[in-house]
Amino acid sequence: MDIAIIPARAGSKRIKNKNIKLFCGKPIIYWTIKKIKNSNLFDKIIVTSDSNKILNISKKCGADILIKRNKKLSNDFTPTHPVINHSILSLSNLSINKVCCFYPCNPFLNILDIKKAFILQKKNKNKFICSISKYPHPIQRALKVNRLKKINFFFKTNPSIRTQDLKNLFHDAGQFYFANKKIWLNKKDVLENSIALKIPSWRSIDIDTLEDWKKAELLFKVLKLF
Repeated sequence: MDIAIIPARAGSKRIKNKNIKLFCGKPIIYWTIKKIKNSNLFDKIIVTSDSNKILNISKKCGADILIKRNKKLSNDFTPTHPVINHSILSLSNLSINKVCCFYPCNPFLNILDIKKAFILQKKNKNKFICSISKYPHPIQRALKVNRLKKINFFFKTNPSIRTQDLKNLFHDAGQFYFANKKIWLNKKDVLENSIALKIPSWRSIDIDTLEDWKKAELLFKVLKLF
């Protein structure tokens, strides 16, 4: 059995009720569940949360299994990995093969990307498959500003290097992590030595503030991704 797990805790600080806030007329988690369901790759879609409200809404949006987790696994500092492992262990009655973690605020999730990751995982059974995106500007040319608003280069060795001569660097796109059950339970680091699936930067929008939310919603409407 191949399953998708969506960790969706309550208590988001910068955007209240972020995981169920209406995004283009639907709770934002709806769009993630819809894409996962439409990929036709998963036997069950699981939502894990500390909030009954989130779980109830997720059920209405199409989730198959709901897992109520405790507050210790739902604070601001809890990593994703132990949350997914808690879900796996809670589903010990199921014969689980592949476990795929998807984040709830993921309206630009693409079914083709999901299918590519699925194929990659079959070829790399002892690895995580992670979505990554390229930084839009070389971070080697990053700037820092002190309290007097004075600008300095963050990396002192790179100011004279042309941007086209700098290596491309990537960041976690925050869309999904694929691996088999054994890898989830035994490997501590998701990203280190994992296999990358590159996501275009316009589709890996990190929605952390209300400004991010408005931009994402506008792009979603313009591209008619309903």
